[in-house]
Amino acid sequence: MKENKVLFLTQAALIAAVYVVLCVAFAPISYGEVQVRVAEALVILPFFTPAAIPGLFIGCLLSNLIGGSVLVDVVFGSLATLLGAVGTYYLRKNKVLLLLPPIVANTVIVPFVLRFGYGVLLPIPFMMLTVGIGEVIAVAILGSVLLNVLARYRGILFGKPGVL
Repeated sequence: MKENKVLFLTQAALIAAVYVVLCVAFAPISYGEVQVRVAEALVILPFFTPAAIPGLFIGCLLSNLIGGSVLVDVVFGSLATLLGAVGTYYLRKNKVLLLLPPIVANTVIVPFVLRFGYGVLLPIPFMMLTVGIGEVIAVAILGSVLLNVLARYRGILFGKPGVL
């Protein structure tokens, strides 16, 4: 039982660290009004392990703090990633549907963060479109590739299914 807790915490910490590193490495496209946050491809990881849920949330929270985001973005942007990760976990039995929660959560929440946190005066529907396009690129395209690559090594990377 103790080994499962250690594995869970280790996986969550590693996922958070990778999320932060990807945001910092791709900073010019990870922050701002128009973005393709490459780290969002990691939101497919709840398919493999529930440890990805807190890992993604903490990684996003830290990335937003490091990136100099305003408090509204730190809170609600991170909550959007958390909602997306939880939704991915609950839809993990369907490799197509599991991509939708992070796309929808960010497409709906982030435009309001841009308006009320940063004062961006573009129409909310337009920002939903631009944020949605960025999410489709990060999650549906990059995330799908990552999902298929990691599925080949599932047992090695994430342990035996059902261990946690």
